[in-house]
Amino acid sequence: MKTLTVLSPTAILGYGFPVDSFQEGLKCNPDVIAVDAGSVDPGPYYLGAGVSFTDRAAVKRDLTLILTAARERGIPVFVGSAGGAGAKPHLDWTVEIIEEIAQEKDLSFKMAVIAADIDKDVLLKRLGSTEPLGPLPTLDAERVLASPHIVAQMGWEPFARAYREGADVIVAGRAYDPAVFAALAMEKGFDPGPALHMGKILECAAIAADPGSGRDCMVGILEEQGFRLFPTNPARRCTVRSVAAHSLYEKSNPWLLPGPGGLLDLRDVVYEQLDERTVRVTGSRHVHGEGEAYRIKLEGARPVGYRTLAIAGIRDPLMIKQLNEILEQVKAAAMDNFGTLGGRLNFLAYGLNGVMGALEPVSQAAHEVGLVIDAVADSQEAANTLCSFCRSTLLHYGYPGRVSTAGNLALPYSPSDIKAGPVFEFSIHHLLTTEPEEFFKPVVYQVGRKQG
Repeated sequence: MKTLTVLSPTAILGYGFPVDSFQEGLKCNPDVIAVDAGSVDPGPYYLGAGVSFTDRAAVKRDLTLILTAARERGIPVFVGSAGGAGAKPHLDWTVEIIEEIAQEKDLSFKMAVIAADIDKDVLLKRLGSTEPLGPLPTLDAERVLASPHIVAQMGWEPFARAYREGADVIVAGRAYDPAVFAALAMEKGFDPGPALHMGKILECAAIAADPGSGRDCMVGILEEQGFRLFPTNPARRCTVRSVAAHSLYEKSNPWLLPGPGGLLDLRDVVYEQLDERTVRVTGSRHVHGEGEAYRIKLEGARPVGYRTLAIAGIRDPLMIKQLNEILEQVKAAAMDNFGTLGGRLNFLAYGLNGVMGALEPVSQAAHEVGLVIDAVADSQEAANTLCSFCRSTLLHYGYPGRVSTAGNLALPYSPSDIKAGPVFEFSIHHLLTTEPEEFFKPVVYQVGRKQG
């Protein structure tokens, strides 16, 4: 029976994995070691600022283990969404780490680098080929020009092309997560339905196990009619529930998952427990309508100001009882004093409704509240002013029933105000109609001394 084995070491490059688990995964003789290195989950700052949300030392540790083992065994390595957000600064950062490891460990290999950045001039000419993905306005020139980095999620095709060109290590910018794990299988002619569904699960490694973990390894074995999954750590196991639950992960529709080139349809999927730690999945289908356009998702973030934060604890039950009214009064006072600064204030009251805000369905008394004062303005100085005013006003604010005059807030840090720097918001979350080969051109070159 034709099979293909994929080893996923960790949910995101830099999250780490136990060496013993990785060694167990290598015993399965994987055809490829694939790892996702990024996400939009940490928010817009990292894409806008061009920095990684993962630590350099942690990423280098993971890559050192992966690359040395892969080169010893001749296993190709695929990395997607390099550096977190997958723009040029993130991709360059990851490539620098790989080349550093190659020099230190005397490794030699052909590496393909695949950029995901979309040229602004090209995009400005193609605005008519875009459409919003979600509750955003139509993409216009203002949003394009205001976004420092614009990337698109590449599909499996650029990875396959780089593999055909002889790359041993493929490091790509922003990529559709399942494509990183499915690319080799698609290149070798496997059914894209099971390949992409397996990739959808493997992108998060052992999170789909029980107990789940983002920093442990998972193996997927693709077959002609489906695939098998199991964690390499004997302390974990795959169950029908854990695998099926993860198939629902990060989806607006429980059965359908759109991506470049089509739709993953899970309506007829069957999950089967093969043994204590292994689950087999069948029935996954990839649907691509005849004449349907090939579309890729664009991502961009633009600067909106600067942030200053203050964190405080509140213990007085009288103040907690009327906290929402007090915060509104303090916000009004701040705007009255400094409204010309053009900033905005937000309060997060953890213990009341700090997580869900107005959507919170549970009403219960809190004996203490953790308050975050969030001030954003056009300059760091203006944000500092707004935050400082709110913090000092709240500290000594007089409310009905107040007894103590020493202060209303417990401030755990000195200095109390934290200058958080530039703030970004997602500005581009749109689809672009294109062709699979229009963007994402691999650049293949030799790293280290060529053997032989």
